[in-house]
Amino acid sequence: MHSTNTTSRRQLLKWRPIHGVMIALALIAPLVLTAWLGGAEALLRVKHFPLGLLLLMLAMAFVCWNLNAARLRLMLGGRAGKLGQGGALGIELASKFALCATPGGSGGPVTLLMLLAQRGFPPAKGAAVFLIDQGCDLLFFLAMLSGLVLFSLLSDTQWPHQSLVQWALAGLAFMATLVIVVMRYLPSLLRSPSVNMPWPSRYRRRWLARRLLRCRHALKVTLELPRATLFAMLLLTTAHWLMRYSLLYLAVLGVGGHADWMWTFLTQMLAMAASQFSFLPGGAGAAEVGVGGLLLPLMEREQAAAAVLVWRLVSYHLYLAAGAPLFILYSYRMLRRSPTP
Repeated sequence: MHSTNTTSRRQLLKWRPIHGVMIALALIAPLVLTAWLGGAEALLRVKHFPLGLLLLMLAMAFVCWNLNAARLRLMLGGRAGKLGQGGALGIELASKFALCATPGGSGGPVTLLMLLAQRGFPPAKGAAVFLIDQGCDLLFFLAMLSGLVLFSLLSDTQWPHQSLVQWALAGLAFMATLVIVVMRYLPSLLRSPSVNMPWPSRYRRRWLARRLLRCRHALKVTLELPRATLFAMLLLTTAHWLMRYSLLYLAVLGVGGHADWMWTFLTQMLAMAASQFSFLPGGAGAAEVGVGGLLLPLMEREQAAAAVLVWRLVSYHLYLAAGAPLFILYSYRMLRRSPTP
């Protein structure tokens, strides 16, 4: 008789046809949108994309993977056995494949916890590592959002729809501040029996309280790290996101377009946030439409479509291609180690 742990593993790793359909849709979405937006001219621009620039983008993606792997090793601190850079890179790519191959990235955290558990690292501690990882990302984007707001208000940026963008950034900053205040005070308020609110329902209030407490705990755990460790992790996080969010800027240059680096960073930040509402893996469809729509005021349709396609190929499809073999390998090893009936 299989153990409960073995059964859950087999259920988790079980492949269903709908998974293949959704991944296929996510893979072809950039091609379809590129052909629809830019036609044959956009595909021709992709074909003539400078090889040297493409190799630079691939090298930057590889460096980003290794930065994340180094951050994982730093977070584990030797508690998951002897983990070299190669092993950490394998875990990074396999978990990111699961993240990119599932709607909302739901498979990423589960895969990370299971791979760490295979190294004797308990899931409870693995969840704490994931929270720290998310906390570092959250701190970075909060800092960047604040910087973008100040930059847009205090300098002559010459962005498209300047006033609209400034109001949007100010609104995002206000919402971020509101969320921080809510995370600080609302969970206890929502759980208080003395508070009688018709909306949200008791179930929704408990659900919201759990989510807010999880976010607050992630930030708390992150900020309580030793100063040297926290600084090193934030440095790796900053280097990773600055490098990864520079890929779109290079893609724009490669198709002959011109855009401010800060604008391409903002474009990706807004579009990737909107892509969370897509039902396809990796936010496919929403990410391409969002980025393409924000690039259109600065360049021709063909250039915008080609830049979006190259950007997605390097930032999304490459993760799938590099992570799939490792994910399959780790899954095979995991099933082989499972006890037989």
